Amino acid sequence: MRNAVAETPVIVAIDGPSGTGKSSTSKAVAERTGFGYLDTGAQYRAMTWWMLGNGVDIADPAAVAAAADKPVIVSGTDPTAPTITVDGTDVSVPIRGRVVTEAVSAVSAVPEVRTLITELQRSIAAQAGAGIVVEGRDIGTTVLPGADVKIFLTASPEVRAARRSAELIGQEAAGVAATQAALARRDAADSGRKASPLAKADDAVEVDTSELTLPQVIECVVSLIEARKRSER
Repeated sequence: MRNAVAETPVIVAIDGPSGTGKSSTSKAVAERTGFGYLDTGAQYRAMTWWMLGNGVDIADPAAVAAAADKPVIVSGTDPTAPTITVDGTDVSVPIRGRVVTEAVSAVSAVPEVRTLITELQRSIAAQAGAGIVVEGRDIGTTVLPGADVKIFLTASPEVRAARRSAELIGQEAAGVAATQAALARRDAADSGRKASPLAKADDAVEVDTSELTLPQVIECVVSLIEARKRSER
């Protein structure tokens, strides 16, 4: 029985809005634990990038739905060098631009898109070796409701805006106030959509990262994973 338990992958779901430290925390936790890592938001961004590049009217849900199964999105799960390609093209950089950021909520709200991406995410998680850290907005509630560890990261609007602004450079940069307004719009869109809205799972542990350093957040998450492992021994 012990061997069977040891071989069972540990699924960690980390949800929360932008600017809470999801990506940095998830990648670091995956690297420290030896787990795989999956950025589900990047998959929606990749879908959005493809839609924009192929002339699909993202304001037309029917048009988005009709094209959703055309791009081939492949996500690498190495936390030290996560990759994502669309039809064989590396899109890790362009999907982070402002144009995609402003359009991704509309695309990700389309039920057909969410169904396809959710199936992709579940298949990747099912192939996890020792385990996988999956970050997103609906992982603990919809994609992997049976995850072993569920965490919902939060932070104050001011802190989130400052963090997001610091990530943007050059032409993508914006003032903190403008960034905070953009984040508020994104939150409203993600929380208000009918298909798998941004929400905290009832059994998720909420961690406010506003006053915490990244190492402290990482330690908190790793401790929760270790506690779960001990409880199953």
